[in-house]
Amino acid sequence: MAAAQGRLSDGTGGMDDANEEDLEASRAAPPPFRAAVDALRAARLRPQIEIEPTPAPRRLAPYAYALEATVVDGDQDLADGRLVLLHDPAGHDAWRGTFRLVTLVRAELEQEMAVDPLLPDVCWSWLTGALQTRGLMYGEPSGTVTRASSHYFGGLSERPASSQIEIRASWTPREGLGGVPDTAAHLASWCDLLAQVAGLPPAGPGDASVVTLPQRRGPQSR
Repeated sequence: MAAAQGRLSDGTGGMDDANEEDLEASRAAPPPFRAAVDALRAARLRPQIEIEPTPAPRRLAPYAYALEATVVDGDQDLADGRLVLLHDPAGHDAWRGTFRLVTLVRAELEQEMAVDPLLPDVCWSWLTGALQTRGLMYGEPSGTVTRASSHYFGGLSERPASSQIEIRASWTPREGLGGVPDTAAHLASWCDLLAQVAGLPPAGPGDASVVTLPQRRGPQSR
């Protein structure tokens, strides 16, 4: 799906330049934010998930760091997403904390799944369930689950109709020692959500009966 939709990055500058700017900004940031970013960069994830830094939004908080991920099966993309870490040392009334995690996850759906009226509730439960499974404490969750269908006409009429799911969400991670949240664990839970949306089985011991999204017509070529 990532190949068909294009990468999520929307920065106007080059990736390398933007990443250098983000890294320089994080070095000048308060120690809690630097520690949270270092934990994200050091996290070890399941091999099917390719992850890399991407330009962070500049206007949402004084400090921000972003990652972009793609769930890969061989040379094919199954789902993609972006995770942004925000930090405001002065605190934020809406967050009820100094950190906030913001995410976008999307994948292609089978048509039968796309019309299921319970799909939005199920997808939201996957997000909260991924956090709870890893024992993570968080507050003020909010977000949307959106289904979109595309029908093709004219020169594109030979393409079959397609449907996609998009999850946009944010939550406040509980801050631990030194005011630093366990961002590595939150990243791992986010990757669990990505894998589940992509239709991958659980990575380790757990509930083998977890339902995942079946892929529509197979994954998209990269």
